[in-house]
Amino acid sequence: MKRPYRAPPSRPSQAPSGAVVVNGYSARWLNQDFCWVYPAEVVQRPPNLKPGQEVKLIDEQGKAYGVGLWDDGWISARRYRADEGPIDAALIHSRLDLAYALRQQIVEPNTTAYRLVNAENDELPGLRVDIWGHYATITLDAPGVAPLIDWVCAWLDEHLSPRGVYLHWRPDPREKARFEPPIPAGLIRGHAPPGDVRVTERGLTCLVRPALGKDVGLYTDMRANRAMLEPYWGGRRVLNLFAHTGFFSVAAAANGASEVVSIDLSESALERAEANFVANELDPSGHLFFAEDVRAALDRLRRAGERFDLVILDPPAFSHGPEGVMSAGKDYPRLVAACLRVMEPGGWLVAALNQGEVSPRDFHNAVRDGARRAERPVQHLYDGGQAPDHPAAAHFPEGRYLKFGVWRCMDA
Repeated sequence: MKRPYRAPPSRPSQAPSGAVVVNGYSARWLNQDFCWVYPAEVVQRPPNLKPGQEVKLIDEQGKAYGVGLWDDGWISARRYRADEGPIDAALIHSRLDLAYALRQQIVEPNTTAYRLVNAENDELPGLRVDIWGHYATITLDAPGVAPLIDWVCAWLDEHLSPRGVYLHWRPDPREKARFEPPIPAGLIRGHAPPGDVRVTERGLTCLVRPALGKDVGLYTDMRANRAMLEPYWGGRRVLNLFAHTGFFSVAAAANGASEVVSIDLSESALERAEANFVANELDPSGHLFFAEDVRAALDRLRRAGERFDLVILDPPAFSHGPEGVMSAGKDYPRLVAACLRVMEPGGWLVAALNQGEVSPRDFHNAVRDGARRAERPVQHLYDGGQAPDHPAAAHFPEGRYLKFGVWRCMDA
């Protein structure tokens, strides 16, 4: 899914013009609206560049390719405009205006948790802004994006007046060990909520914690997929694997599932799941919550003869398999096979994978391989993806990260 990569033949040296000089390969991609410049594509650069410094991007013939912000990480520069104008409050506010106008069109009126800015896909590279009711979170990929913070906060104050704004950092895994944020994560504007923040998704309540970053408690990119399943929960016995704080479980129970079994390794996450049931006036005692390893749980359920009408498989992006990080080619088919072995004839597998480097074709192949392993043929019913408040720019293939599909066991 990612842009092909090719290194230049020369090493970076000082740029006499004060601009960052990129090689021809990078220039071709910039000309196609791609907004990243990798370190190996930098031919020349000014001395003593610091993260967040504005730089002009040119090729070796002197042709200009716009203006970006410099960084010292696995991305050397992020381009914010293709002309030679400044990166300033006016530019950032205009991009925020466009992003907000889109969300006003596509986010349902009974939904108060959504993504306002989706980084490169909203022409604001390295920046994500999420709205959680009366609170907001700003998430930055790298120190080079830090100059945007004050401009974003000013825009939020003017248009949404959040009670509090939290800053979070999302460094690339390759840089976590040496990552030092220029500004500490935490509350940077307003005041903290007295407890969990109540937000809504299509009328259902979720209790979130904006201070926790990735563990806020709700994956808003799954909203459209939960909406798609609303007509189909009724009367089904549902197994939700890697349940996290259980919002898929809540959606199933609220829409008539006969029983929902939620499994996650984190006991605290399942406590939050039960709290979400209570927040929606659903009795958690009518459903089951197990804090255990998903693979062990699937084996236990199979041996006990348990069967389900619908199984949700949504492992976290950082989930690990026997050989390291979750592999679409090896680990995912094993999980699919284990799910199918506890499924009723004609049951549905709802499968998701949050890995941008995995193509839709490879995702489908992983499900197919799992079905073969379990010796249970399946038919594909539906393909989904991230909700429309998580748009993916056509020129930025990395933006299409979420794979989602529904399959039916054909041995009914």
